[in-house]
Amino acid sequence: MTSVSFVSYFTPGLCQSVAMLPPAGHLLSLLLVIGTGGTAPSPRLAPQGCYVAEEAGERTFRCSQAGLRAVPTGIPNDTRKLYLDANQLASVPAGAFQHLPVLEELDLSHNVLAHVSGAAFQGLAGTLRHLDLSANQLASVPVEAFVGLQIQVNLSANPWRCDCALQEVLQRVRLAPGTEMGIVCGPGARSDLVGQEFLPLVEEEELCGTGQGGARHSTDVALLVTMGGWLVLVVAYLAQYVWENRDGTRRPLKRAPALPVHSEDSSTLSTMV
Repeated sequence: MTSVSFVSYFTPGLCQSVAMLPPAGHLLSLLLVIGTGGTAPSPRLAPQGCYVAEEAGERTFRCSQAGLRAVPTGIPNDTRKLYLDANQLASVPAGAFQHLPVLEELDLSHNVLAHVSGAAFQGLAGTLRHLDLSANQLASVPVEAFVGLQIQVNLSANPWRCDCALQEVLQRVRLAPGTEMGIVCGPGARSDLVGQEFLPLVEEEELCGTGQGGARHSTDVALLVTMGGWLVLVVAYLAQYVWENRDGTRRPLKRAPALPVHSEDSSTLSTMV
């Protein structure tokens, strides 16, 4: 038999070069670095003091007491519970949470919120269930912010203006149990309402022209206006009547004209005498 020998065509130097090649994943990263001009992409990191946790099987993002002055970036888009309480947030801009399509619970309590955009909760209509805005500096919140939301909200411990806008908000949301008494009129409210609970006032005061108290008050005002109008008409009529009679008493009485006496009648009267 003729034996066939196989000749290796790989030189030792070439084998060493192949062995030194980086793994495929690292090679892809290297190509991305070259393609982006030498800057490697980095993941978005959570702000200092914030962390991701699993609570009851739900993705939770906690940023409590983190010293935040604005809604942070880097929140995972699968977050279901978001805690931004006890920070220095002064406002909530439009679309602040629209990148969180499954967000169910949002805690913004114990901040210094004085402004909430009418589109602050845009994109959360189908998911958001609980919202905490308590212990802030809110005097008013646009009703547009809650359009389309089916939520339970905590509005207590804010210096509310106690006006028609607040009444309209309360008609669209459900208050968290036990928070009703915490909605109190602040310094910006009417002077006689400051320090009073808002919900009892809705039944007694006319704020939007609706409600049992407002309707009753409007009816009373309309009745008083009508009675006042009739009284003015009666007084005007009496005044005119007195004035006309006063002019009539001042005119001199006219003497009745004397009847003419004919001569034949005079002679007849003399004969009879």
